[in-house]
Amino acid sequence: MLLLFILFIPILGTSNGTETEQDFTWHLKKIPQIVRERTFSLDSPKFEAKTKLELSSVCGIECQRKLPVPSLSDLKNLLSYETVFENGTRILTEVNVLGAVLDPAANTTTRRPLRKKRQIYGTDSRFSIYDKRFMTNFPFNTAVKISTGCSGILVSPKHVLTAAHCLHNGKDYVKGSKRLRVGLMKTKSRGNGRKRKGGKRSRREISGAKEDPKAGTELSRQSRGDERKQRRSGRKQGTSDGLPSFQWTRVKSTHIPKGWFKGVSGDIALDYDYAVLELKRPHKRKYMELGISPTIKMMPGSMIHFSGFDNDRSGQLVYRFCSISDESNDLFYQYCDAEPGSTGSGIYLRLKEPNKKKWKRKIIAVYSGHQWVDINGEQQDYNVAVRITPLKYAQICFWIHGNDGNCTQG
Repeated sequence: MLLLFILFIPILGTSNGTETEQDFTWHLKKIPQIVRERTFSLDSPKFEAKTKLELSSVCGIECQRKLPVPSLSDLKNLLSYETVFENGTRILTEVNVLGAVLDPAANTTTRRPLRKKRQIYGTDSRFSIYDKRFMTNFPFNTAVKISTGCSGILVSPKHVLTAAHCLHNGKDYVKGSKRLRVGLMKTKSRGNGRKRKGGKRSRREISGAKEDPKAGTELSRQSRGDERKQRRSGRKQGTSDGLPSFQWTRVKSTHIPKGWFKGVSGDIALDYDYAVLELKRPHKRKYMELGISPTIKMMPGSMIHFSGFDNDRSGQLVYRFCSISDESNDLFYQYCDAEPGSTGSGIYLRLKEPNKKKWKRKIIAVYSGHQWVDINGEQQDYNVAVRITPLKYAQICFWIHGNDGNCTQG
C-alpha cells in the first residue's frame, strides 16, 4: 500500500502548501545542436580494465565550485565521443556545438540541510519489488541489468542509458564490456507445454552464458541461486513464476563522451559519467523519455526516484526514493539508500505536462553511485547522480536518433 501511495501521489513531500501546480511542470527548453564534424578510426580497445563501481579522488562539491565555465572549444572536445562496436572496432566522432548558452554561474552549488545517511545506515528504506504486476509494467519495467554488474534504463526501443564507469575506467574499457549484454527483466512463465513462436532466438539470448561466461552467465547464475534461497526462506512471493529473471540481449554499439576520459578532462570528471548502449534487436517494451533536469525547488518535495539491481539483493528489483541534499549544474548529491549494482540506474521524477492535467515521468539524471570525494583535503562519501542538462540531452538524443532533427526541444 505504501508503494502504491508513493507511485500515484505526484506531489509527495511538499513543505507548506504554498506551491502552485505551475511550479511542478515540465517546461520546454530550446536544446543546443550537436553536429557531427569528423569521424576517425581508432585502434581496438584492450578491454583490460577492472570494473570498479566506487570511484575515488573525483571532483566533489568544493572542487565543482572552483571549476571554470567550459568555453565553446572545451565543449566541442568534451562532447566529442567514442563508439565501440560489437566486433571490437572503435571510432572517434568530433562534434560542433551550436546554440549553447554558457552560464557563468554554472558550477555553483545549492546546499540544503543534509540527511546524514550514506549507503545503508539505520533503517533500510529500499523496496524490493516482488509483485510481477509492478515488475513488468511501467515504470519498473524500464530498469535493466548490465552484464558488467551495473543497472541501466530503457530510453528508446533500442537504447539503454547507464553510467560510463560501468564500461570504462577513464583509460580503457573494462573486461566484461568486450561482449556486452543487457538483461531485460521478465517473469518466469508457467510453461504449458507449447513452444513459443521465436523461441530459438530467445533461448539464444538467454543462454549467453555458453557463449560468454564473463558477461551474462554469472549474473544469470546468481539470479537463479538467489531465487532458490528465497523459496527456501519462505518469502511471500507465491509461486516461483513471480520471481524476476532476465532475457539477455547483445549490445551492438556503445557511446561514451570524451569528457569521461582521463587526459581530456584532467582527472575523472563525474559530469560526463554517462553512456548509451544500442541493442542489437529492439525490445518492444515501454521505455522512459528523457527530460531536462529541473532545479531542486522545481521538484515536488525535492524528491527523486530510481530502481536498479543492488548487489546485496541479487535477482531482485530494488526501488527507492529520497530528497536531494545538494546540487551543482551537472550533479545531484543525495543519500538514497543504495548498494553497488544500482549504479547506472535512471533517476526520474513525475511532473505535469504543459497545458495538461496529466503527470508524466521522465529521466532527469543517471545514478553514478556511492563515491568518495575530496572536500577541503578530507575524503567524504556521497551518493552522486549526473544531471541531464540541455547539452547532455542534445548529445544523448543525437546518439539515439542519429541526427538532431528530433532533439530541438526537451
